[in-house]
Amino acid sequence: MDKKIRRYDLDWLRVIVFGLLIFYHVGMFFVPWGWHIKNNIIYDWIRWPMLFLNQWRLPILFVISGMGTFYALSHRNLWQFNWERIKRLLIPLLFGMLFIVPPQVYFERLVTNEFIGSYFSYIRTEAFIGIYPEGNVSWHHLWFLPYLLIFSIILSPLFIQIKRKTSSFTNWTQQQVQKTYGLYLFIIPLYFIEVLIEPFFDITHALIDDWFNFINSLTFFLFGFILIAAGKVFWKSLDFIKSKALIIGIIAFSVQLFIWIQGEDSLLIHCTEAFIKVTNLWSWILVILGYGAKFLNIKSKILAYCNRAVYPFYILHQTITITIGYYIMSLDWGLLPKFIILVLGTFGGSWMIYHWIILKIPILHPFFGLKKTNSY
Repeated sequence: MDKKIRRYDLDWLRVIVFGLLIFYHVGMFFVPWGWHIKNNIIYDWIRWPMLFLNQWRLPILFVISGMGTFYALSHRNLWQFNWERIKRLLIPLLFGMLFIVPPQVYFERLVTNEFIGSYFSYIRTEAFIGIYPEGNVSWHHLWFLPYLLIFSIILSPLFIQIKRKTSSFTNWTQQQVQKTYGLYLFIIPLYFIEVLIEPFFDITHALIDDWFNFINSLTFFLFGFILIAAGKVFWKSLDFIKSKALIIGIIAFSVQLFIWIQGEDSLLIHCTEAFIKVTNLWSWILVILGYGAKFLNIKSKILAYCNRAVYPFYILHQTITITIGYYIMSLDWGLLPKFIILVLGTFGGSWMIYHWIILKIPILHPFFGLKKTNSY
């Protein structure tokens, strides 16, 4: 097996992007489109920064996960890798569906008057009847876990082949990546997915009928692995392209805003917007990875703590946000006080549960995907 390698910039980016997820879910409390519970006043302007984040926040998580998979396979064989993924993804998913997600559905049912009574009464009588949204059993924000588990299992044999140093595919990738704008070749499959699949399948996070999201996310996961497999050629090309990608990203998102505001729905508009969308989101992924590699590849005790806390924070955060949101949703406090309370309450509540309960009780570690302490 290869020597174990760690990229601290990828760890930092993982921490930062999951941190942004908390801000994003707090924002969902205030924007016009649907979420589990909503504030009494909706702020239309918040949609624009939310739409900017929404373009790349999940794709880059799957890219980073694919990159991490390359390093994980460097010191595990196929069986070890898949068994580790099952333990770290399936166990927290099942635990979350039993204990973390039910309060979210409970508060949602209270808001819609589909249930009246205490949480303990809800658990005894309603919580585990039927599949959401008609029923109450759901994985809600934890949908990322079953998708990542399935991607890992079905792609791991291919990854083993790609990792072989004699792989002709890796050699071809290196040749393409080192071209001036070679990293932008990756938008070609993204464009065809956007044009040919997206119009026919809404994003449901339900796995079985979520074909656009499934194929699109799997593609980003695969891209992450392929890029890391290209080795130093990728990092050199990324360093060259990052400033250019920043300019392209600003232009692409500006054009996309114009299309959203002024464009009419048509086949031409859809095909044009699809190209602008994939160019925009891929540019920001290159920007974030590029500047992250330049400034964040630094060993840190703070990073070690945060990187270990990310998974429990991810599992806990939305339940805390929705719980707090339920009790302040009808108060006439304005946007800023509620936003601050939700952000501080979610971060603070997640940290207290993680630091003072989960870390102190080792038997809880597997249920929150915790491995042994990272050695930094």
